[in-house]
Amino acid sequence: MAQSIPELYGSLVFNDKIMREKLPKDMYKALKKTIENGTHLELDVANSVAVAMKEWALEHGATHYTHWFQPMTNFTAEKHDSFISPTADGQVIMDFSGKELVKGEPDASSFPNGGLRSTFEARGYTYWDCSSPVFIRGNTLCVPTIFVGFKGETLDMKWPLLKSIDAISEQAVRIVNAFGDKEVTSVTPSIGLEQEYFLVDRDDFLKREDLVMTGRTLFGAMPSKGQELETHYFGAIPERVQKFMEDVNVQLWKLGIYAKSEHNEVAPAQFELAPIFGPVNIAIDQNAIIMDVLQRTALRHNLVCLLHEKPFKGVNGSGKHNNWSLITNTGVNLLSPSKDSHENIQFLVFVCALIQAIDKNPTLIRMAASNPGNDFRLDANEAPPAIVSVFLGNQIEDLLTQFIESKPATYKKSSLNEFGISSLSYLPHDSSDRNRTSPVAFTGNKFEFRMLGSSMNASYLNTIINTIVADSLREIADRLENHKYRQDKRKAAIDICSDIMKKHDRILFDGNGYSDEWVLEAEKRSLPNIHTYVESLSVLEDESVLSLFEKYKIYKKEELLCRAEVQYEEYYKVRLIETKTLLHIAYSELIPTLNKEIKEYNYSPLNESSLGKNILNSLTLAMSHMYNLCKDIEKALDELSRYNSAKEKGLYLLKHIVPLLDNLRNTFDTIEPTLSKDSISYPTYKALFFRLDY
Repeated sequence: MAQSIPELYGSLVFNDKIMREKLPKDMYKALKKTIENGTHLELDVANSVAVAMKEWALEHGATHYTHWFQPMTNFTAEKHDSFISPTADGQVIMDFSGKELVKGEPDASSFPNGGLRSTFEARGYTYWDCSSPVFIRGNTLCVPTIFVGFKGETLDMKWPLLKSIDAISEQAVRIVNAFGDKEVTSVTPSIGLEQEYFLVDRDDFLKREDLVMTGRTLFGAMPSKGQELETHYFGAIPERVQKFMEDVNVQLWKLGIYAKSEHNEVAPAQFELAPIFGPVNIAIDQNAIIMDVLQRTALRHNLVCLLHEKPFKGVNGSGKHNNWSLITNTGVNLLSPSKDSHENIQFLVFVCALIQAIDKNPTLIRMAASNPGNDFRLDANEAPPAIVSVFLGNQIEDLLTQFIESKPATYKKSSLNEFGISSLSYLPHDSSDRNRTSPVAFTGNKFEFRMLGSSMNASYLNTIINTIVADSLREIADRLENHKYRQDKRKAAIDICSDIMKKHDRILFDGNGYSDEWVLEAEKRSLPNIHTYVESLSVLEDESVLSLFEKYKIYKKEELLCRAEVQYEEYYKVRLIETKTLLHIAYSELIPTLNKEIKEYNYSPLNESSLGKNILNSLTLAMSHMYNLCKDIEKALDELSRYNSAKEKGLYLLKHIVPLLDNLRNTFDTIEPTLSKDSISYPTYKALFFRLDY
C-alpha cells in the first residue's frame, strides 16, 4: 500500500476538510449553514461549490458526474454525465455548474412507482442531499440525491427518510427541552448496520442457474456437515476471503467508511462486516456503498457475494441488524442510562416511547423489515421470529414493570420513592445477556432491530421507526408541557411511563422466541403472527397508518398506497421468476439427472439385485413425481392470468404455487444424496459451502 491508512482514509470523499481547503471562507460558511440547519442553498453558493467539486474530482481522475439516488428497488441508480463541454472553436472544456450540482433530470418512467405516474409523464428530478457527503467511484463524481416526480411525488427511499428525521427531531427536542435542557436544538437518529453476506466461487455460481437468476438456491440437499459443529463462527478467515476483505477495506477507507469488525458468521461461507455508527442518513448511504463494494470486489477475486436473505436452505440466513439510537446536537445519547437519576427519568421516557411505538405498530415493523427473501429467513436458524416483541434486559424491564399496579421489585437496587423509583441513579448499560431470538432488543444504549433483511435498503425501516417513535414522543410531550415546573414534569414523566407500561407491556418478552410456547403466548397477548411478507403489506392500506404518515408529512395517502403496490409487485415478480427458474431447471437439469442415473442402474449388475431394484424404484418414483409437479405448476401458472392486481397475483402464488415449488424441491433434495457423482453436473451444497476453505 503506497499511502498510509490516515492518508488513504476519506481521500475520495468531498468532506469537511476538503471543503475548507477548496471553498472561499464565506462560501464554506454558507454551505455548512445549509448542511447543519437545512436552510436554502443559494445559487451563488452552489456555483462556488460546483467549481471546487469539479476541480477536486478532476484531480482524482474523474471525467463524469452522476446524481446517485435510491429508487424503490432496494438498489441505487445513477446516470453518468460527462464534465466535457464543447466550445465554439471545436475544443472542449471541463464544466460543472451549480445548477447541475443541485438538480438533475433523469428519465423516471422505468422506475417502480405503483401507478403514481403515467408512462408518458417520464420526467423525474434529483435534488442534491447536501447532508450526505459527495464521493468518487471509479471515474465518476457521485452526488447523493433525493428523487421526485414532475409534481413532487416521492419516488425514492431517501426523501421520506429525511422527512422522518425532521419529524422525530422536532418531537424529541420537545421532550429534552421540557426536562430543562434548552441547549438541545436537534436530535438525530444514529444507526449501525451489521451487513451479513455469503461468498461463493464464481465458477460454481455460474453453474447454478438458480443462483444466477434468483440469488438463492432453489434445490440442494444439505451435506453431512453444515454448521452443526459451530466451527465456522469467528473461526480463522480463509486466506482467499482474507485477501478479498483487505481489498474491500482499502476501497471503503478511501470512501471514508470504517469497518469496525469483520468475521466469519455462523453458516459455512457466510461472513459479516460491521461499520461504526453514524447519522441515519449517512449510515444508510454508506451501507448502499458497502453492498456495492462487496459485490464488485468479489468479482475481482473470482468470487460472488450473495446478499440474499436465505441463499441456502438448512443454514443461517443473512440479516442486516439495525442498531438504532437518538443523539442530540450536544452529543448526548438519549438511550444511554446515566448516573444521574433526573437524566434517567428522561431515559425511561424515551424507552417507554419506543415500547409504545412498537406495540402500536408491530405489523408495520414486520413489513418494513422484510422482503420476499426474508420469508425464508425469519423463524429459522437464529434469525428472529416474525412475531415482533421487545427484550429490555433484566433490570430495565424489572424497573419498568414496577409501574404496572405498583408491582414489587425483584432487582435488589430497585425501590419506590416519591417519584416512583429511587434506583434511577444506578442503571448500568448492560444489565443482562443478549436475547438473540428477540426481533427488537435493548443492548445498553440502543435498540437493535434484528429482522431487517441483508439485501434491503435500510431507509424504509428507519423511516417507519422514526415516524412511529415521533408520534409516541408527541403524545408524551403534549402531557409534559402541561406542567410548568421541572419537579412536576418529573412526576408527570413517571405517571406517563406507568400509563404506557400498563397499556403496552404485552410487547415485552425475555424468553425463547423460537419456542412453540411463545407462539401460544403471543396469541394470548393478541400479538400479530404474520408468516409472509405479502400478507403483511395490507397494513399499508389501513386508514390509521395512512393518516399517521400524512400527519408528519412523510407520505401522502396516494404515495403510500402506491408504495404498497410497488411492494406487491415486487413479491409477485420475485416469486414468478423463482417459479419459472425452478421449472426450467427441473426440465433441463434435475429430471435429466435422475433419468441418467436410472439408465446407469439399468446397465449395472445391481439391477438384478433387490437393492438395485429398490434404488431404481425410488429414482423412478421421484422422477415421475417431479414431472407431475411440474405439470401442476404449469397449470397453476395458467390460472394466474385470471388475476389482475399484483396483490391478487402475489397471494395466489403464495397459496397455490409456493407449496408446489416446496414439494418439487423436497422431492429432489431427498433423492440427491443417493445420486452418483458422475450424474451430477452442478455444484452441490458441499462445494458451495467449503470451496473457499481450501
